[in-house]
Amino acid sequence: MKGRKTNLETANCGIARSLQIIGDWWTLLIVRDAFRGHQRFGEFQKNLGSAKNILSARLKKLVQEGVFTIEPHPDSPSSPRYVLTPKGEKLYTVLVALWQWGEENCFEPGELQAEMVDKVDGAPLRTLQVEAADGRLVGPRDFRLTSRV
Repeated sequence: MKGRKTNLETANCGIARSLQIIGDWWTLLIVRDAFRGHQRFGEFQKNLGSAKNILSARLKKLVQEGVFTIEPHPDSPSSPRYVLTPKGEKLYTVLVALWQWGEENCFEPGELQAEMVDKVDGAPLRTLQVEAADGRLVGPRDFRLTSRV
């Protein structure tokens, strides 16, 4: 049936369960904008150019899943703020990884007019790498999934 999504809530896979919550591109763009300081519905809508019903549904799901919390805005109680929770803030590694992958694989040299830098010294971020528990770098063929049972 067209338009029906598979429910991944009980999948025995960390990737599948993550995608159940953040699996569409609108969701990660909303979280990206929250990291940029956006907190109000109108700010998200203006920046993303999304339809109100789509944005409303995504924000509602993100609140239900504990990625955002709704707080009253001190200057306008009728216009609440959407604030990232600690769970939501942990998505920064996903966003940095996607940015770095996109920077390397989706642009021609010199085409990208922005870069991700450290707020403290303005230096570009080091490329994320996966490390084993002992600190060794782990490449794309150097890991496997195993049962914890």
